[in-house]
Amino acid sequence: MVAAIDVDVHHAVPGISALFPHLPDRWIDYCVEGRIEGFAPAFYPPGMPLSARPGARPAAGPPGSDVDLLRDRVLDGPGAAVAVLNCLYAVGALHNTDWAGALASAVNDWQAATWLDADPRLRAAIVVVPDDPAGAAAEIERCAADPRFVQVLLPAQTTTPLGRRVHRPIYAAAERAGLPVAIHPGVAGANALSPVGWPSHYIEDYANAALAIQSQLTSLVAEGVFTEHPGLRVVLLESGVTWLPPLMWRFDKNWKALRREVPWVDRPPSQVIREHVRFAIAPFDGPVDPPRDWIDRFLTQVGSVELLLYASDHPHWHDRDPHEALLDHLSPAERERVLRANAAELYRLDVPEVTR
Repeated sequence: MVAAIDVDVHHAVPGISALFPHLPDRWIDYCVEGRIEGFAPAFYPPGMPLSARPGARPAAGPPGSDVDLLRDRVLDGPGAAVAVLNCLYAVGALHNTDWAGALASAVNDWQAATWLDADPRLRAAIVVVPDDPAGAAAEIERCAADPRFVQVLLPAQTTTPLGRRVHRPIYAAAERAGLPVAIHPGVAGANALSPVGWPSHYIEDYANAALAIQSQLTSLVAEGVFTEHPGLRVVLLESGVTWLPPLMWRFDKNWKALRREVPWVDRPPSQVIREHVRFAIAPFDGPVDPPRDWIDRFLTQVGSVELLLYASDHPHWHDRDPHEALLDHLSPAERERVLRANAAELYRLDVPEVTR
């Protein structure tokens, strides 16, 4: 088995007191006086099986909060050679920008001290507040000095589309640092979870997750983010990928008729996407046991296997085994690209071409 790079592993803040060593006294007092318990995301009903894989729940604390358990489940044995941690602590949902920024910095320092120092195989995403672009840019610059931070993390459900010019300081800072920007389902702002309003059920939220990602992708391209920041790369996490060919077809078709209003998009949007965007394969949303001709058509339509990145989404359990879903149907060379080479190039990681 190829020594994989896992680009989407989730760790959790066990409680807000874990951040106290990294918070100014002002905010510690604020937490204590307000009896604030924390800002863990509410994406999953905590007791449901899909919130954690079998054996991934620690003896105490939420899934993803135990370093040793994550090491055992993700890295050791035939596990990944490198895992990229994406912390979904919901700092972007706070309306107090100073408080949100202090928490983001504390989360990043906690990641470095509690997780990155614990195992050299771990890397992490920089947590920022998307509604504070200047503060986010400063946080990117601060954390990028530590090479173990390999990307910037943004939530998909934001107050304004991520392509809007107000967010450009974030992309400029990421480009200067040579870091990709990762977008993951998550909430930052008061917008509804679906394009048509607030859903009634968890299942609607899950089924609609890819819609927000698609909207952000079209915004980034149409608003000219990649024209202004040609060195920027974007990673789309945990939202499937088989929707990409029809989206690119429709995007190209409409661009041919309407490109006068976006003159900075000087080539078909599908070409921009293939140059600048990468997609995690978990959860892979293709057919069960796909025949090889289906895989060939999909890869032809996407344009290249180099767009795909291996991810486990540990400890969550709402995807299929990636080998059964896709990897076992690829050629050895294609499999090696998805499991290791694509991420090694994107994150500039020195993970040799060996099998384990």
